[in-house]
Amino acid sequence: MAHANGISLCDDLHKCIIHYGIVVEFMNTTNGMSAALQHEFDESSQRSPLALQVLDTELRLMWSNTAARAIHAFRSDAQGHRIREWAGAFYSQQLKAMLRGVLASGVPKIDVQLRGRTDADSREVVVSASWFRLTDASGRVLGLVAQLVDVTARDRARAARDLLRRAHARVGTTLDIFSTAQEFADTMVPDLADTVVVDLLDSVLRGEAPPAGAPLGEHLVRCVGHQSVAHGTVAVGEATRLTSSSPYAQDLADLQPRLVPRPEADPGRLEHVPSAGPALGADAHSLMVVPLTARGVTLGMARFYRSNNPEPFDHEDLELAADLVGHTALCLDNARLYTRERSIVRLLQLGLQPAEVPAHAAAEIARSYRPAGSGADWFDVIPLPSSRIAFVVGSTAGRGIRAAAAIGEMRAAISALATLDLLPDELLERLYALAVRFDEDQPSRPEDEVGDYLSGATCLYVIYDPVSRQCSLASAGHPPPVLAHPDGRVAFADMPVGSPLGRGTARYRATEIELPEGCIISLFNTTVPASEGIEPEEQLSRITAALQPRSRPLKELCEAVLSALTPDRPTNDAALLMARTRVLGSDQVASWPLPNDPAAVAEARAHVERQLTAWELGDLMFTAVLVASELVTNAVRYSADPIRLRLIRNQSLVCEVTDGSTAAPSLRHAEEEDEGGRGLYIVAQFTTRWGIRPERHGKTIWAELETPEATGEEGPQGSGIAREDGGDNDAALRDQRQRVSEQ
Repeated sequence: MAHANGISLCDDLHKCIIHYGIVVEFMNTTNGMSAALQHEFDESSQRSPLALQVLDTELRLMWSNTAARAIHAFRSDAQGHRIREWAGAFYSQQLKAMLRGVLASGVPKIDVQLRGRTDADSREVVVSASWFRLTDASGRVLGLVAQLVDVTARDRARAARDLLRRAHARVGTTLDIFSTAQEFADTMVPDLADTVVVDLLDSVLRGEAPPAGAPLGEHLVRCVGHQSVAHGTVAVGEATRLTSSSPYAQDLADLQPRLVPRPEADPGRLEHVPSAGPALGADAHSLMVVPLTARGVTLGMARFYRSNNPEPFDHEDLELAADLVGHTALCLDNARLYTRERSIVRLLQLGLQPAEVPAHAAAEIARSYRPAGSGADWFDVIPLPSSRIAFVVGSTAGRGIRAAAAIGEMRAAISALATLDLLPDELLERLYALAVRFDEDQPSRPEDEVGDYLSGATCLYVIYDPVSRQCSLASAGHPPPVLAHPDGRVAFADMPVGSPLGRGTARYRATEIELPEGCIISLFNTTVPASEGIEPEEQLSRITAALQPRSRPLKELCEAVLSALTPDRPTNDAALLMARTRVLGSDQVASWPLPNDPAAVAEARAHVERQLTAWELGDLMFTAVLVASELVTNAVRYSADPIRLRLIRNQSLVCEVTDGSTAAPSLRHAEEEDEGGRGLYIVAQFTTRWGIRPERHGKTIWAELETPEATGEEGPQGSGIAREDGGDNDAALRDQRQRVSEQ
């Protein structure tokens, strides 16, 4: 046997096969190879670590060395047989055609992957094969020589690496437990198993975190992810109770991955029986059970079944499954923690929202809120004195529990500032200062948490007065409200938008708008106008359509508008506060201008007496006259501008005195020898509440008295209120009567 270039087979058979090709001088088919050459060929080739085969021109196997016969997927007793017999599990028409092509063209085929299964245990074998054409010195084609390498282990390692890489890329793309589990199941089938089921403990889905190594006992698990190419199915959410004798419960107890070679013989096997079809895993011949644990928490288990794939799971598969499940368990625990935090945020935020929208004489009110767990938005309705009402809506800059906590602080601050009866721009300026101070007082925090406090929050503050029909509003970085007028016009309120709280400069300007009765004010959080990238014109068009017909209850209109502007599943909280304005008529309000003169006190008393007589509130006569006298006296004494007296009868009786002075009086507790200082003290004693409201020019002092309609019963004659301690009040009343008679 000699190479065309004169290289002897005896010199280096291995080198010839790999690098130069082989020319084997066969004897004629009758005599075969010479004995000396046969011996020389056998001695050299049997020592080769490569599997070698020699085929004739009919693709019959003429010779193979020890390494080739060790590849179990080939038939070991097929020498002299044609390709269909000797190729065994590797045979295919494509292989036969390829080898005939090498014979015909002489072009070698290098590193061709052949896959087959052994007859004994159906395990897959992967071989890398290369074929070269054999010719003699004259160029006559003698057959083929094959170089074979068993690459099964290398192929399994590559497939495992690819599966791990895909799992890391595909699993955990969301922070949703069910999506993460389904991503894992989809990735595992069919590359590792024919059926995969991910079960989580029911307590984990309820937000609990059982410790690792739970004791033996019954466990309730629920399917959160499932994929299968075999028969049988299990519904996501289906619950199964595990008995302590089953390998599944034991797997949760000792947290050790398990191979179950014959799951059909297991007495504690799971029986998921759907409405149609066989039970899950009924035809499986091999099963792996791997616990899901992360950060010391037992989450559940993953089950891997093989039924279509005849190869049973082995320990290499179990190690691979444990690695894959470990990554998935971390993703599921992240989703669990996120879901738990989002649930806490949602509960916290819902608790921070007004439990009920209070009924109010100034407006009919409705709200619609779709939480998405961001915890970044809030709204509020604050009743103000003199039958006025404030609407507030805002958004914090962050998300999560810290943002929800910031909402609570923001609402508390606004409620406290609202008691001062500030104008909207003044309230926002003070809120700005509080936001800056609050953030300065916080400890240092990572950069990714910046904005979880009050700095950067937005706020829209609106005050509506049903007497004057004036709406005063100011914005700190928040979108303006939408005004839907009774005549059909729908437009955004024309108003300036200042800087968010704690950002930029604290310069806010209030806008005064006169609204007709029946006007609908819509206040959105920042998410709604920005949703889906809707342009302002399109937003107004959708709102206009959703408000038709206007005769529907305001709650229905509110739901319709929010649905028109937000997707079915918003990624951020969506909130809408809607109010339909009302107006207090002339039969509920009386107002009189008064000169800045001491004689105005008697004129004020006369106006109050006549009006209360007309309103049939004689029981409040003396108290109301007393209050009006004190407030007008205070205005005459400390102001040089004209005075206005106003009575408002709604659920209570409010007496207001407005003057041009910005000096606010304070409540004093006069001693017995003091000649003055008892006026506001008496007002505070004989009214349910009183206060001072700054105006653009001057101030208004108001006092509120309960009417018999509000209390449901009549108070003592001549006072209009019920007093707990009559001693001090009687002395103050006698003193005040004397002062009134002197005036």
